[in-house]
Amino acid sequence: MNRKLFGTDGVRDLANTGNMTPELAIKLGRAFVRFSGAKKIIIGQDTRQSCRMLEGALFSGMASEGADVYLTGIIPTPGVSWVIKNFHTDGGAVISASHNPAEYNGIKFLGKDGCKLSDDEEFQIEQILEHDLQKNTPRNKIGSIYDIPDAVINYSKHLASLLKFKFDRIAFDCANGAASVVIPELLADTGLNGDIIASDFNGMNINLNAGVMHMENLISYVKNNNMSLGFAFDGDADRVLACDSHGRIIDGDIILWVLARWLKSKNYSGSSKTVVTVMSNMALESHLMNEGIKTLRCPVGDRYVLDEMRNSGAALGGEQSGHIIVNNFTSTGDGVCTAMLFLNAIHELNEDINTLVDRFGRYAQKLTNLKLTRPRDEIDMMKINSIAEKYQADLKNNGRVFIRASGTEPLMRILVEAKEAEKVDELSKILEAEILKLC
Repeated sequence: MNRKLFGTDGVRDLANTGNMTPELAIKLGRAFVRFSGAKKIIIGQDTRQSCRMLEGALFSGMASEGADVYLTGIIPTPGVSWVIKNFHTDGGAVISASHNPAEYNGIKFLGKDGCKLSDDEEFQIEQILEHDLQKNTPRNKIGSIYDIPDAVINYSKHLASLLKFKFDRIAFDCANGAASVVIPELLADTGLNGDIIASDFNGMNINLNAGVMHMENLISYVKNNNMSLGFAFDGDADRVLACDSHGRIIDGDIILWVLARWLKSKNYSGSSKTVVTVMSNMALESHLMNEGIKTLRCPVGDRYVLDEMRNSGAALGGEQSGHIIVNNFTSTGDGVCTAMLFLNAIHELNEDINTLVDRFGRYAQKLTNLKLTRPRDEIDMMKINSIAEKYQADLKNNGRVFIRASGTEPLMRILVEAKEAEKVDELSKILEAEILKLC
């Protein structure tokens, strides 16, 4: 099974070029309906200028195959997931390129359970796209298009219901993305004393010097305005990172460490296991083991996290990058939901936010992104894996080497981790030189 269009998180490319044109969006919409048999579909989007263009093409394709399509407008990816389940529809789609700059866009599909599709399901859509779109649906069976004007309001009220305690002086960096329409509603519903930054979206500034990709924006605001805590989201708000009052980053690993202990303290079903990806810091595994919590690793991507959670019965899973899933709360990474649960956890565990980073004591870790100079399918991954195995053997159990091709960008990612920072820097340079010859 070799998918040509779908990557780690849907189909993604520069908008109006390559794999992200209106023409392809129409075909993807048709293929999704043919694949799923859906009669009632939700479409949401982030704040990119190209979203409305692609939305029109996507719902046209879906309606042409007989599906009724319901438009939420701008809403986080997990908001679409929530609407799918609570509106009892047959699935949905999100038009977003997540953390990528405004010139990119993407389409990712969700099933009727609100979860992202599996690799096999995406492969089936590609096969329909390639071989089974010749015949059109009869004219008297085409679907209709509707708006859901209260989708964001209802989703925000759901998120507000999760927060059980009052907090002061919290900053929210919305990355000029989909969180920009949710956080104001959330603050009004919860009474949180918070400030909102990077929420003036204009179609071209999503993720621009803001959000999880540019934590310096939040850090500066928190420190300069005497905030107690800050949360930053990505463009479609399925990721969240935080910073303490000193401006130190509280990444997904630290958030998982807090949430795992909190869930276990509440005897939450499945709290004896936590799913993390191959990118999570070894310190997290060590901390969870000390708490009697088993760590299970999986490939990068929140849908792979969810698959492993289902297979293992784990209550919690997530990524260092900030995709976090808590069973029974969300079916995909949900940045705002995670922020609300994190606030509950630090209150009930009586955590000192400003000591979390020090107490976590992460292993030194360096991630190098090498830009590919040739097509991904021409790269000899067997040779690259062999190089990784050789240096992993040298490290033994004192560190990790992990190399993978990005599923969303033309990059080879090299991760080196060890207790000694000098060893990490030295080995990263060696690996970069060797891998560059193959990419």
